[in-house]
Amino acid sequence: MKFKSRIKIGNKLIGGKNDPCFIIAEAGSNHNRDFETAKKLIDEAKNAGADAIKFQTYSAGTLYPKNKKPLFLIGEKEKPFDIIKKIELPRDWQAKLARYAENKGIIFLSTPFDKEAIDELDKLVPAFKWASPELIDKPLLEYAAKKGKPIILSTGFYGTKEIRESLGWVEGTGNSAVALLHCTGLYPTKPEDVNLRAIAELKKFKIPVGFSDHTASVVIPAVAVAIGAKIIEKHFTLDRNMNGPDHAFALEPIELSGMVKNIRDVEKSMGSGVKKPTIEESKKEKLIRRGIVAKRQIKKGEKFSLDNITTKRVGSGSLPPKDIYKIFNKKAKRNILQDQIIKEND
Repeated sequence: MKFKSRIKIGNKLIGGKNDPCFIIAEAGSNHNRDFETAKKLIDEAKNAGADAIKFQTYSAGTLYPKNKKPLFLIGEKEKPFDIIKKIELPRDWQAKLARYAENKGIIFLSTPFDKEAIDELDKLVPAFKWASPELIDKPLLEYAAKKGKPIILSTGFYGTKEIRESLGWVEGTGNSAVALLHCTGLYPTKPEDVNLRAIAELKKFKIPVGFSDHTASVVIPAVAVAIGAKIIEKHFTLDRNMNGPDHAFALEPIELSGMVKNIRDVEKSMGSGVKKPTIEESKKEKLIRRGIVAKRQIKKGEKFSLDNITTKRVGSGSLPPKDIYKIFNKKAKRNILQDQIIKEND
């Protein structure tokens, strides 16, 4: 089976040459278990111009063993189970947030981390956004793929071997709507670790490719779009100073708006790829076109030479500069004043 080169999420087509970038504002756990904050995140994502707002649907009990030690290597002092328990999205919020997002005119998404979440979200989302660590979870990925919805796979932590294997599992379910997101599993990601050139590697799979960005930059996502990313995902928060694991590396609303603007400006600037002047350029060029003019007053019968002719921005109507040597030693048919243009019949 062949995967689609273009997928549809809600009313958005993704992957076509002229399809705009699909921008996902990643709210994640930055709701801090406050429903009004979650609604405000939806408002700000819409105001910023994002196409979708995304949360995460997980439970501590299905994500980490209770006895797993703190991840000291990345600076965590609490057990992962305890951290997740405090930031779980209440499951009864999901339908309410989905309705709220729909009323606001923005697509609602949430990443599932267990089969129950997949079943719940299947009724609420037009696509499944898949987290990087779950890329290698064959039974869970197959379960989601069998729902038949498009799947956006993040690929942090892993390389082409694991990506190819995961795509095989999805293909085996009969699901042909898949997109890949390049990213790293580092929060935040330093610019030198981003490796945007990997986007070109993912494009070899001939399916829509994007970038899930964990840097603090509002420029890097736009660069990713310039080199072919059709989906951008970016964490955001109402305030980076809020308590919680994902606030510190997230964009604030005004920055999210700036990132979206950068992406849309890049899209406008890409053009057709054909090197030719614009209509407005052509109009202006006629006004400033260089041509041959009299360097000084030239008398009738005088021969043309570098002594009496030169080139200046005179606009249309003059002989072009490339013809200057062709008229050397030819005689002027009329008196020509300084700075007058030299025409064919002169």
